[in-house]
Amino acid sequence: MKPAIKYINKDQAKFFSTLRKRVDGYFKENNLSKFGSKRLAFKSIGILSLYFIPYFLIVFDFLPVWSMLLLAAFMGVGMAGVGMSVMHDGNHGSFSSKGWVNRLVGSSIILVGGHKLNWKIQHNVLHHTYTNVYEHDEDIDANGLIRMSSQEELKPLHRFQHIYAFFLYGLMTIFWYTFKDIKQLSSYYKRGLYHGKKMNLKSEIFKLTIGKAIYTVYMLVIPIMVMNSIPWWGVIIGFLLMHFVCGLVLAVIFQLAHVVEETKQPLPNSEGTIENTWAVHQLMTTANFARNNKILSWYIGGLNYQVEHHIFPNISHVHYPEISKIVQNTAIEFGIPYNEFETFSEALKSHLRLLKSLGQPSMQMG
Repeated sequence: MKPAIKYINKDQAKFFSTLRKRVDGYFKENNLSKFGSKRLAFKSIGILSLYFIPYFLIVFDFLPVWSMLLLAAFMGVGMAGVGMSVMHDGNHGSFSSKGWVNRLVGSSIILVGGHKLNWKIQHNVLHHTYTNVYEHDEDIDANGLIRMSSQEELKPLHRFQHIYAFFLYGLMTIFWYTFKDIKQLSSYYKRGLYHGKKMNLKSEIFKLTIGKAIYTVYMLVIPIMVMNSIPWWGVIIGFLLMHFVCGLVLAVIFQLAHVVEETKQPLPNSEGTIENTWAVHQLMTTANFARNNKILSWYIGGLNYQVEHHIFPNISHVHYPEISKIVQNTAIEFGIPYNEFETFSEALKSHLRLLKSLGQPSMQMG
């Protein structure tokens, strides 16, 4: 296990205390809750509908056979939406002020084939604590297939990664469903990464198995058993297509927030210290994109406001558009970078340029 990292810079300490005071003041002055409230509850119904309406249309053969693949692809869009707009807030504890509601909503990860504990450790603990830090943030580790850091060993195949990366992105969630969850559970248990508590491995294996079984039954077994118009292999093809679309959407949204030219990947010194406060580190390693695109913001759960999410992960994404103004102004006041792309396409182009650059010999380790 890698040693813990410390964030130290006394000169930057006032930034976060000032920012937090201003954001708290915004909620107090407007008499607002920091949670999602009814607004997010209604949104969740809409997002879940994007996932389940196509499912029922497929299973009950309501539409022609030729439309089934299109519906499966649309399910992938809905599946990604459940992860970004519903489960995400629940597992950050920002969906509701009631803990049981957050736990219930966070468990919606079962509906898309994942395991809640693994996600919370990889995302809440590792990614949010060690954002873009090589060998600490697993979100920038593609097992050597995609080089996302100049610190990673350069391989010949990386020369073409800007071309093939998006195909691998599409395999992300099917890999989680089949292999990664059980591998992660074993790894996290050995490393003691369970929020400082002792993990009951047998209990977690049982939960993981039950969750995978529920997902497999309703997503594969039931369609194969009840559908007459499509053979079993057609169901498998639709299932894989759904996961490919979902994985592609999720991976791209993440990459545009962290793996772009403007964001940094600071490394700790020999003493395990990064010369920034944690809050400043978040601004340096994260980027916003397409803040004015309301439809995109709605669908991806405000994850185009990654700066605000990383600074205030316990505030629901429904508030990010307003507090982003406070964050940006405060960052400018303190001379701290506020990374942002005006459009989705600008961020995507930056990601592609960075992938291509990291695949060249000029970006060797160092």
